[in-house]
Amino acid sequence: MRTQLTSYVARLFAGDLSAFGGPATDEAVAGHIRADQMSQVLGYSVGIMLANACNAAVLAVALWHSPDWKLALAWAVIVAAAAIAFGLQSHASRRITKPQFVSRRAMHRLVRNAFILGAAWGIVPVAFFANAATGGQLVITCLCSGMLAGGALAFATIPIAAIAFTAPIFVGIAICLGRDGDPAYVLMAILVVVYGSVLLRAVFVNSFTFARRVIRQIEAERTVRQDPLTLLPNRFAFNETLDAALKRLTLSGEEFAVLLLDLDRFKEVNDKFGHPAGDEFLVQVANRLQRCTRAAEHVARIGGDEFALVMANLARPEDALDIAERFVAAFAEPFQIESRQIVGATSVGIVLAPRDGTTQLDIMKNADAALYRAKKTGPGTVCFFEASDDRISRDRKTLQADLEGAIARDELFLVFQPFLDLGESRITGFEALLRWQHPTRGLVPPSEFIPIAEETGLIHEIGEWVIRRACATLSDWPEDIRVAVNFSAAQFHNTGILQTIVQALSDAKVAPHRLEIEITESMLLSKYGSAASILNALLELGVTVALDDFGTGFSSLTYLRKLPFSRIKIDQSFIRDMLVQPDCAAIVKSVISLARDLDIGVVAEGVETADQLEYLRQFSCDEAQGYLISRPVSADGVLALLDAKKIRATFAA
Repeated sequence: MRTQLTSYVARLFAGDLSAFGGPATDEAVAGHIRADQMSQVLGYSVGIMLANACNAAVLAVALWHSPDWKLALAWAVIVAAAAIAFGLQSHASRRITKPQFVSRRAMHRLVRNAFILGAAWGIVPVAFFANAATGGQLVITCLCSGMLAGGALAFATIPIAAIAFTAPIFVGIAICLGRDGDPAYVLMAILVVVYGSVLLRAVFVNSFTFARRVIRQIEAERTVRQDPLTLLPNRFAFNETLDAALKRLTLSGEEFAVLLLDLDRFKEVNDKFGHPAGDEFLVQVANRLQRCTRAAEHVARIGGDEFALVMANLARPEDALDIAERFVAAFAEPFQIESRQIVGATSVGIVLAPRDGTTQLDIMKNADAALYRAKKTGPGTVCFFEASDDRISRDRKTLQADLEGAIARDELFLVFQPFLDLGESRITGFEALLRWQHPTRGLVPPSEFIPIAEETGLIHEIGEWVIRRACATLSDWPEDIRVAVNFSAAQFHNTGILQTIVQALSDAKVAPHRLEIEITESMLLSKYGSAASILNALLELGVTVALDDFGTGFSSLTYLRKLPFSRIKIDQSFIRDMLVQPDCAAIVKSVISLARDLDIGVVAEGVETADQLEYLRQFSCDEAQGYLISRPVSADGVLALLDAKKIRATFAA
């Protein structure tokens, strides 16, 4: 019972309308309602405070000849000064963007201030009415009536504040009227009670209507400001919060921080367990992240596995670091999803405003740069933005801009690394490898520009160019030689890729079976549903498909059985260590045996020594590829490698 009473009192003085029978809400919605209520009060407060100052001056003039004139003057000066000071403060507050959340403590202060102001006016009829002349009494009556009406208007959306303001005035009037038995005073008391009841009833009706309107508005806005999966604010809501923080920074100098998070192992969860598990993983991550923040702040989901937080009113950078470390620590416990334990991790980039930027573009650019460095350092890393990050970010953007015109400037080219048939000791094909000769940077490694191409969508244009160029080059080779082209996930799930392949083969007049598409295991498993249809379409076309880097992803024999692979390529990490590590040797032998049983060709990648080649030949591996056979060569060097006599002499059993 005592707990219930304490809870009721807390709700009452926090302005919670459920304490008066109004709509019940959770604390998040209640905070939004309080923010709108506070905004309404601030909207009236400047005018009300000016009226208070004016009324205090009028009262001092009206009581100038009263015996209490000194007390009245002192009272008027104090009230007028307080009203002017509060009015100026309210005016400054109105210039700052309206907060999205107001705490109970802030509402408690408002109710307290309303009571103090009401008490100041409640003193007037008690202290000055009896000794005032008739004109002075008339002024006091008018002023008290006006303050009752003005207070009801100012606090029309907050019943407890309206009561806190008007109750002392009612009490003061009651004491004043109760001193004399004059029937006129009794009639005045009746009128005051009637008017007061009407005013308070209007306050309650208006406040309930106001609260319901705010609740409907919040529910409506959730559809455009809320992520439907995690129920967190989305990118649109985050941008609004960031804009509001920037406005407060400009108007009041309120500093803030932005934390940008990226899940380090989300793709692995999707690849291994599928998208339903990935969605559940995101939901659980969102819940953990939100528990790490302050009540008035909300983590937003701004991308697939990207989250962000605006930390308002930042006192010191260590506060942002503390929240970031909480985010990292939230991943310490494994996630329980579909009876499985999944280990997650996050990296965090932090920017401080205004130190690291005063525009949304600069802040998010720098946050992304800080996050990029954190991810390169390793899972669970927190990095503040540094000047060097900006240089790296600009460098990446410059590289991206250069890459956009690389095809037109004829800067991209292909090199070819051969496949050696171990049974016949002859070259059976080549893997086409993309290279970029930058005019000033020199040779840019694929590990640098391919991720940029995938992030920006340039991979589609570049991928089409690779297919066309590979097929055109293949047309000059012998009929029994094939070319293999690597596909990224973005290319593989591009619906127009089949038409591109058909057109490239037709233009080069090359038989489809001479083109091989290589896809990685992790890329395949990320979208198994669409992969089957595309792979079958390639098979019907006559194109062969190889599964690259076999054994490095989340291997599943189901995919080898159901999907139409022509070859699997054993990852070079197993080939490199198979002569010194028994487990690697066992894996290589098992994969070769499995491929033979499934009637699938098998290629060993990364062969660098004659002993490795002989070992693979002993276990009947079909083909080998690596520096022992040949480094990648230009198109002009391919025909030299195809000298059958030279190859047989070099690699004969």
